[in-house]
Amino acid sequence: MEGARVTPRRYGGKSADERRAERREALVEAALAIWQEQGWASVTMRGVCARARLTDRYFYENFTDRDALLVTLWDQMRDETLAMLLEAIEPVAARGPLEQLRAALVAVVHHIADEPARAQIIFGDHAGSAVLEQRRRDTVQLATDLTIGLAGPYLRPGIDALALRISVVLGIGGFVELMLAWRSGLIDAEADQLIDRVAEVSASLGRQFLSWDE
Repeated sequence: MEGARVTPRRYGGKSADERRAERREALVEAALAIWQEQGWASVTMRGVCARARLTDRYFYENFTDRDALLVTLWDQMRDETLAMLLEAIEPVAARGPLEQLRAALVAVVHHIADEPARAQIIFGDHAGSAVLEQRRRDTVQLATDLTIGLAGPYLRPGIDALALRISVVLGIGGFVELMLAWRSGLIDAEADQLIDRVAEVSASLGRQFLSWDE
């Protein structure tokens, strides 16, 4: 009848959109498991589909290519990591920037120590993947912006903004490389030893810009 609304067909009590969302989640979970077990280079369309028990048709229903899937995984882990850091900072938000920094260091370093497979998504070796290398650079800049924003209320009047940004990029980029070295065994140290040293160096870099001294 003209004007009648067509009701989308449902299978097993689920709509087409719900089934598609489930297939996408299955592909993401399969890719994440492969990355954690074997590294990003082992994340292939065929391998992911086999693990998720889906055909390549459903892969391309959700992702244009492997790079698009890798970016999805990276962004998911990046967002989870940033959320973890902000949650760690919240209880010490009133104690000043150096206490906030230490809380963030404790969270991320122990995360890497406790969940090394999961941590390799962000703090792993991405050489050979242009898209992941670009994501890493973008994430360093994102973390830089976040750090400068959190430090804003504590900055000395009239500071050199360029010098501040250079110092923060240096600190964050150096921290990422330190975590790579630690994960690969080039740095033989306990998690708390790393936290203490990084906090000490960061305080030395930061105090020239901060009016809050702890």
